Amino acid sequence: MLQGDQESIVYGCIKDSNSLTGGSERRRVNRNAVLALPSADEWPFLCRDMFSIPTIKVKQSQYQTDVIHFGASYRAVEYEWDMWIQKFEELLKSMYWVSATVHLETELSGVHSFSWEASGLYHEPGSGDMQVRCEWTQEGRVSV
Repeated sequence: MLQGDQESIVYGCIKDSNSLTGGSERRRVNRNAVLALPSADEWPFLCRDMFSIPTIKVKQSQYQTDVIHFGASYRAVEYEWDMWIQKFEELLKSMYWVSATVHLETELSGVHSFSWEASGLYHEPGSGDMQVRCEWTQEGRVSV
């Protein structure tokens, strides 16, 4: 990396409960939501290539939670972070989920963790009312 370049790492996961009814349908909806993302996106990027999508057919007894994980490296995405979060929340609005977590690692300001929790048992596509909690940690210090 060139001197003066600031690398940002974004990673996290979206979790949905496998024990709720309609598990395979929920998986299909979530898979389609991620696959509907562009393969290349305008800055700040949120594209399907950064996501790992679980298969639709999973034995119910094998797993309790479906996890879609994601990650990408950016050049100083924190300066456009509000736009990135807006794109991420648009994705969440179209999915079933119980919780979601995004970590933003920056060279200058440490690690920021953002968490979304469903207000009921789970979030249903199209329902609004998402709340996010941000926690900032840097060298062992935590600030909420």
